Formats: sequence, structure tokens, C-alpha cells
Amino acid sequence: MSAPAPNFKHQDSQPWYKNYMVIIFVIGMPAFVVIACIWFVYYSYQIRDSVVRDDWYMDGKTLYHDVGRDKLTYDLDLHGKMQFSDAGNVTFYLNYPEKSLQTGKLLNGEALTYPDTLDLSISHATDIKKDRDVVLQHQEGNKYSAQVQIDPLKAKYYLQVSNDGKDDWRMQDVAKLPRSEVSFNPLPVFDKS
Repeated sequence: MSAPAPNFKHQDSQPWYKNYMVIIFVIGMPAFVVIACIWFVYYSYQIRDSVVRDDWYMDGKTLYHDVGRDKLTYDLDLHGKMQFSDAGNVTFYLNYPEKSLQTGKLLNGEALTYPDTLDLSISHATDIKKDRDVVLQHQEGNKYSAQVQIDPLKAKYYLQVSNDGKDDWRMQDVAKLPRSEVSFNPLPVFDKS
């Protein structure tokens, strides 16, 4: 007994583009991959790394970190205390050493004065959209104040108070904000051991 000859004409009654295997594997999966790639490129552009904010400069192919402003803070023995209120008020107290207050001169021999303004930089550790730069206005004595809105979600911030005048100094600290108070001290790296 011989097997019947196959009839190829009536094997598939629907056209190729209506076959679910073609729709899923030939058209669907490549289309999904293309759309996913476009989305990942867009998303990576949106969350790209921000520029480093500090005193770095480039000499040829070598990067240098300028610590002269930090050293001046250490040499003048400057300290500070910053207080944050829930209403967005920031109060900063610039504390000169007791010897400077008694003599009326800074430790480098210059006259003790309080600058009219100080620059405050509050940099979020990972999100540049949460960075804040404000000017602290001199109120009275050693008191400075400004208004700044900080994100209510607790996160790591880099704080910098600086004077861009004749005495170009800066104070830095790292703190989790929001909090009520942050203290600024000269960097201990300059201590002569």
C-alpha cells in the first residue's frame, strides 16, 4: 500500500502575515527591542552624571585640586555654625578665634571685618536638580541669613560657605539634610602632626 501524495496547495489556508508566529517572532520581538533601546537611550540621557563642583583645574593631562582656600580657613582658624528652619530660613554664624576678636586682627595680621555677603552652595550628592546656590546677607555681628528651600526627603548634601573677597576662604562640610544645625570647622588635614 502506497502513502498518499502530500497536497501542498491546501496546507495553510491563511496568508503568512496572519500567522501568529510571524507576528510574534518576526515582527513583534524586533519592534519591542527597537522601542526598548530608544527608551534606554532617552532615560540614560535624562539621568546623566552632573559636573563636579569644586576647585579642580587641568594642566595638560593632569588634574589638580586647589586647596588654597581651605588652607586659608585653617590658617585663620575660622569656624561656623549653620541653622536651618522648617520655613526655609538659613542662619549662618561666622566665628573668628577668640584671639582675633580681642585684638581686632585676623591671624594673618589683617583687620577683622565681617564680609557683607557670603556664598552658600548646597550640592546634593547625586541629583543636580536639588542643588541650591544662595547668597548669605550680613545681618549683625557674626550673623548671616538667607532663604533656601531644601528637598524634604533626607539625603546627603555637600555644604560650602565661601568668601570671594580679599581673603578668599571657604568652609566645607557633608551632612544629611534636612536637619536643624550643621557645624563647620577647618579641615584637619592641615594639622601639623
